Formats: sequence, structure tokens, C-alpha cells
Amino acid sequence: MAKKYNQLGLIGCGLMGGSLALALKKEGLVKKVVGYSKSPTTTTLARQLGVIDIEASSAIQACAGADLIVLAVPVAASGEMFKTIQQFVQPHVLTMDVGSTKNDVVLAAEKHLGWGAQYFVPAHPITGKERSGVEHADAMLYYGAKVVLTPTPATDLDHVQRAQELWTALGSDVRIMSPQEHDAALAAVSHLPHLLAFAYVNSLLGQPHSDSLLRLAGPGFRDFTRIAASDSALWRDVLLANRTEITGQLRHMVLAIQEFQRALHSEDAEALEQLIQKASQARNDWRKHSA
Repeated sequence: MAKKYNQLGLIGCGLMGGSLALALKKEGLVKKVVGYSKSPTTTTLARQLGVIDIEASSAIQACAGADLIVLAVPVAASGEMFKTIQQFVQPHVLTMDVGSTKNDVVLAAEKHLGWGAQYFVPAHPITGKERSGVEHADAMLYYGAKVVLTPTPATDLDHVQRAQELWTALGSDVRIMSPQEHDAALAAVSHLPHLLAFAYVNSLLGQPHSDSLLRLAGPGFRDFTRIAASDSALWRDVLLANRTEITGQLRHMVLAIQEFQRALHSEDAEALEQLIQKASQARNDWRKHSA
């Protein structure tokens, strides 16, 4: 059974942090949420929407007195934030993040938290929306979502268990792996798809009469490019943080595209159909197993 917390110190009151606050409130797992965002306007809106209970003017104020701390900030800002809240990362406090990359966040925690890094549990909820902002926060965002925890050998096992119980209580499917394993896997199934969606839309915009092309776009374009509408600053940081793994995945993608190029150039209908069928079968199998 998940522990109930007296105060959540929420650093970052956007979509991910706001949704977590709403989910914890919905399940009765937190009594009070004190929130801080870099933009005071966001913090005020979060309070007006009932996402947080008290506006904090700083990360330090949000964490003071908290027994649960969550960093929901861009991964590039993690190091500076750990440095700011170091004094509050204590044995009686569960501290987590919700960043999309983990190795860089772990290294930042070890650098800036010192001995307190053992009480930090890196977490990545694999969910979201193409629209960012606290106005899109959803108490059900994490229900049914995969959440990956990436403790290191030095992470306190009691804190890992508490984190696992918390996410499970929200209806999430919790997995545990190393930071390196996480970043390698997510480069393949999340980060590269986002990069491809961005690149594809830009490839259309770079062509003459792109407006007329887009006017003919239908459901296929809508489905393929949904994630291209994602937050630019957030994904800039994710792609840079995991650039080595993503670059490796790009090489696999280039080889796959070259297979299609060869089949088209040689007008090899059989080879083309086999390539399509291979992908179609894999996609259908994934859908069955993930339902």
C-alpha cells in the first residue's frame, strides 16, 4: 500500500507535474501541494485550476517542509535544480523527477546532491500530450501508462520501493532498469520517432507550394505527425541529452530507408511488399500485446 504524503513540493507546474499533482490528490496520496514554476503566471494558473494549493516563489520555498519532492522541469535544468534543493533531499523525503532521459539526470544528481543522491529515484512516465502547459493537466494521464524507474546501485532500496508503490497506486505499469538501458531503449521507441516527425514536417515545408500539399493532408498525415506538435524546448533538450543513442538509431533508420529506395529504384514489387508486410505484422503484433 502506498504511503500517504503530507506535502508535495512540485518544481515545475506544467503538463507532467500538474497531472501528477492532480493524480496524487485524486487518490488521496497527498494532503497539500506547494508548487513553483519559473514563470509566476504558470504558478498562479496552477493554483487557480486547483492543481496546487500554495504558490511558492522559489524552488526552496516549495521544498521546505515537503516529504515528497518532484522535479518536473526540462532535463537540461536538472543540475541547477538539484544544486538549489540539495538541503531538502533527505532520508525521510522521496525525491523523484519525470524527465525523458535518465543517464544525464543521474549524473547531475550525483554531482550536485552528493550523499543525498541515494535518496533520489529517477523516474520516467512514458506518456504525455502534444499540448504542453498546466491547462492541459489531467489526473488520469498516468493511469495505464508505463513508468520506468532507473535507480543506480547506490540508490536506497526503501526509496525505490516507495516510488514503485506510489506510481502503482496511480494505475501505472512500473518497470525498473538502469539509466543506460532506459536511454538506449527510449532512443529507439520515443526519441527517434519524434525526431522523424519533426524532420518529415520540415521536409514538406522546404518544398515549393507546401501550403497546397498540406491542404491535401488527411488521416495518415494527422496520425504520423501528431508528435511533431510537441514542445520545442523540451524536445530540444531531450534530443541533445540522448544524442549518442539517437545517432545510433538514426544509422538503423538510414539502412531501413535504403532498403525501400533499392526496391523502388529496381521496381521490385515483391521486395517492396515484403518490407511493408514485415512492418505491418510487427505493428499489429505490438498492438495486440500492448492492448
